Amino acid sequence: MSDEISTREAWSRGSQGAQAAYARRRITVDPITRLEGHGKIDIFLDDAGDVERAYFQVPELRGFEKFAEGRPVEDMPQITSRICGVCPTAHHMAATKALDALYKVDPPPAAKKIRELVYSAFMAEDHALHFYFLGGPDFVVGPEAPAAQRNILGVIATVGQEVGLRVITMRRRLREVISLTGGKVIHPVLGLPGGVAKRVTAEQQVEIRETAAEAVDFARFTLDVFRSVVLANPAYVDLIVSDAFTHRTYYMGLMDEQNRPNFYDGRIRVVSPEGQEWKKFAAADYLDVVAEHVEPWSYVKFCYLKPLGWQGFTDGAESGIFSVAPLARLNAADRMATPLAQEAYEELFATLGGKPVHHTLANHWARVVELLYATERLKELADDPELVDPNVRTLPTATPREGVGVVEAPRGTLYHHYVTDDRGVVEQANLIVATQNNSARMAMSVEKAAKGLISKGNVSEGILNEVEMAFRAYDPCHACATHSLPGSMPLLLTVRGSAGEVLSLVRRDGDGSIHRE
Repeated sequence: MSDEISTREAWSRGSQGAQAAYARRRITVDPITRLEGHGKIDIFLDDAGDVERAYFQVPELRGFEKFAEGRPVEDMPQITSRICGVCPTAHHMAATKALDALYKVDPPPAAKKIRELVYSAFMAEDHALHFYFLGGPDFVVGPEAPAAQRNILGVIATVGQEVGLRVITMRRRLREVISLTGGKVIHPVLGLPGGVAKRVTAEQQVEIRETAAEAVDFARFTLDVFRSVVLANPAYVDLIVSDAFTHRTYYMGLMDEQNRPNFYDGRIRVVSPEGQEWKKFAAADYLDVVAEHVEPWSYVKFCYLKPLGWQGFTDGAESGIFSVAPLARLNAADRMATPLAQEAYEELFATLGGKPVHHTLANHWARVVELLYATERLKELADDPELVDPNVRTLPTATPREGVGVVEAPRGTLYHHYVTDDRGVVEQANLIVATQNNSARMAMSVEKAAKGLISKGNVSEGILNEVEMAFRAYDPCHACATHSLPGSMPLLLTVRGSAGEVLSLVRRDGDGSIHRE
């Protein structure tokens, strides 16, 4: 348990006795680990040592929407890919599709297939990253293993160097496909309004085919790893289906015409907590469905379904809270579009009691199902003769004004929305990213896990890691999710003496005013 005193609260409480009592009732996990970006968890206990409240806080602020204003809109696929080093391809592709809509231009078939091929390779590589490097250590090494072992090195020590080498090699091969067709792996230079920057040659197609075939085998191997390590361990299965990691919410995902998940294109489908279709809509209509709520304790905005309204951090059919990410996509789908993924999809729902599955930790299993789909789709596209068609761009001629692009990022549905003047200079930009869409459910998951796992003041390193597992299942990206606020960023500066005593406090409020104590 942390001895840290919340400066803002202790300041308002005044007495040393109250401050000491408050410190004994607070547990702080800072920083939280194995995610993109920064965050912390504050857990507050009642007098009996049970959890009264738990907050999942994101203290970082980025503000890329403000950076976009005044820029030529055709630069947005490059600018937004700098938001995150983990998911640059998702932002690049969403921005490129927004340019298609803004310039009212439809890319040729070959260009769409090249885009989707790059995106499938990216999704496969990213899902492998999370399974083996970020989320996987909790299961492969164990949630209560020493913190120094809960990482990729611990995974390799457990499963063997040969497996570790296979994981690293496959990720490298998939990234080479992205570089080959996208120009760069971290910051792609592929997307243009109306198409792509370069064609795929016949020689390149042969190379991509070889990698795609290996990727399908790797995905099947990963599913076998999940079965042998997680599903074969009753304690892990009990943890997945436990009430501490369960929420009944709405689910959202991008679907094709047959309600099968498609990472690159389609319409957004939302299903209810009972699994029934609630709404299906085009990307351009997202503001009619998704709204954002603000809380004073985090820089992340909390998305909810606008027609249902914000009902607070509650689940159920009356609540507007929804989820995106792998499990949400599978819950929102009627089936998968490829055969191996379909078999794995059926196995997941048969094992966990049918659709929809509300268990947060089942995201890890759903992620492996999607890894299969991404690699199978990569192979389909690599084998497509139209992939090498030299016609890869339709030049735009319309005057730009407004466009919305949507893709499924590894973490869930991602919207890019740009409004420009007649010259194509950005006047307004709005990005709603996957982690934002998940933020309300994620906050609920952390609090419910803390309440379910911590009792009578009994707290261990392993228990706190299991609380972290509640957010880690969503694979959050907080660099993408934090937004600019008007005015100055609030700041609290504490100056302490050598014994830890507070010597002075300086607070800057959102209006820019400074207060000293």
